Amino acid sequence: MGRYRLRVNGRRRTVDVPGDTPLLWALRDELGVTGPRYGCGVGACGACTSLIDGHAARPCVRTVADAQDTVITTIEGLSARGDHPVQRAWLELDVAQCGYCQPGQIMTVVALLAAVPDPSDAQVDAALRDNVCRCGTYPRIRAAVRRAAELAREA
Repeated sequence: MGRYRLRVNGRRRTVDVPGDTPLLWALRDELGVTGPRYGCGVGACGACTSLIDGHAARPCVRTVADAQDTVITTIEGLSARGDHPVQRAWLELDVAQCGYCQPGQIMTVVALLAAVPDPSDAQVDAALRDNVCRCGTYPRIRAAVRRAAELAREA
């Protein structure tokens, strides 16, 4: 067991877990941050995608020890009122079907738009290629990325 300090959604938090504990389990089980979802546990599906130091990352394959001294943002930390441009676009276009993968999709898009404010379809596809949506909402996701880019430009 160890004591690890994490910065999650703008708050300093402490967890007492073994250092090799996946960050996903520390977020969900120790801190009650349930936006990042467990899908595969090997970084292949994207359901847990969160931002670590501003980049899309998979907390299921990062340990708590490795996450110290980083800034972790989950979907809960995007905005206090759920009005981040990407969240607004998702709601406007009714993207989610079952919704299980959507926090990971949204966080991947947030990172994409921070790096590329007006991405091409090829850039969107490349950024989201490892985020799996079993419901097949990919056309709605792509449309929401376009809408989110518009909303961000208007802000």
